[in-house]
Order: sequence, then structure tokens, then C-alpha cells
Amino acid sequence: MKTPEWLNIARKLQAITQVGLEYAKDGYDTDRYEQVREIAVKIIENQTALSKEAILESFAMQPGYITPKVDVRAAVIRDGKILLVQEQSDGAWAMPGGWADVGDSPSQAAIREVWEESGFEVRAESVVGVYDANRVKRPEDLPYYHAYKLLFLCSITGGEATPSHETLAVNFFAPDALPPLSEYRTNKKQILDAFSQLENGVCKTLFD
Repeated sequence: MKTPEWLNIARKLQAITQVGLEYAKDGYDTDRYEQVREIAVKIIENQTALSKEAILESFAMQPGYITPKVDVRAAVIRDGKILLVQEQSDGAWAMPGGWADVGDSPSQAAIREVWEESGFEVRAESVVGVYDANRVKRPEDLPYYHAYKLLFLCSITGGEATPSHETLAVNFFAPDALPPLSEYRTNKKQILDAFSQLENGVCKTLFD
């Protein structure tokens, strides 16, 4: 889904603000950059149901030079079906995954997320793709930070389906019988990309 222009503008203003505040030389610079931040906040506030406080809280999580966040996901396919977890937050389904933690290699982050959210132990086999992660349906779901998604094709080595405090259920689905997806976590194209790579031969892209 194409990112709305208002969100592109708000993100760029926020990025300018973060970098500017990091290198501001005096109070004059600081004041001007804080005014730019207020404009970014107002744009998002006017286009979504988010409060000013919630937006500022998210902005405060990214001090210094601003760069895209990293979301990792695992495509775990068994017997022609893909592993999905039902999210506590919205009741929809997604491939196991989440924000990468500092200290993890990319594949370690994906492996850990699968274990925590589904109860399965997996091995990362290859990289399916690197995506622009800002992909959702509703304006209120659109992250006002920029993010990249790393999708790994993984194989099961152990464990059993076990929901966690983040997930309501764990199950496998055929690509033509998918449940309602949590679109800003997982979309159908990403799932089909994973099946395509598995069917056409695993591409041994280097990772970690």
C-alpha cells in the first residue's frame, strides 16, 4: 500500500527535528527544531486518532540521528502450510516476529520471536526479502516512524504449538485459506513470496 503523502511529510519533518536537536549549537536552534516537531505532531494528530502525548512519546523513543527501525518476521512452512499466530492486540493473524533487539543478529531475532510467540524451535534457512515495513490499511495504524522488515524462511527443529502472553492461538494455514491478517505485521504478498522461494529453491542469500 502506498504511503500517504501527509505521513511522508510528517516523517521527514520528524527526522529533520531529531538530527537538528542532536547537533543544535544554541537555544535558538533548539527552539526552531522544536517548532518543526510541533508541526510534525500536528499533522499526525489531525490525520489519526492518536493523541499529542502518544505521538510525542513515540518520538522520544528515537533520540539522536534517526534511522529506520527493524522488524523481523519468520516464514515457517510445514506440509504446504504457513505458521501464523493470532495477535493479542488486534485478534488478527501474522507470521511470528517483532522489533529486533539490540545484541541479536537478524536471524537470532527471528528465531527468538518464533519461540516466544509460537513455541516452535526453528532454524533460519534464507532471507525471503527486505521490505518497506510501513504497510497497513487504516490511517490510525500507520507507524509514524519508518521501518524495514526482514523476512526469513525458517524450518522447524523442535517444540510444539504454544500461545504466549502476546498471542491467542498458533496454527498453520494454506496460502489459499488465510485468516484475517494483521496487515501492518504481515501481508499476503509476503506470505506468497515465502512460498514462492520454497517452491523455486531456497536462495542462499548471505545473512548475519
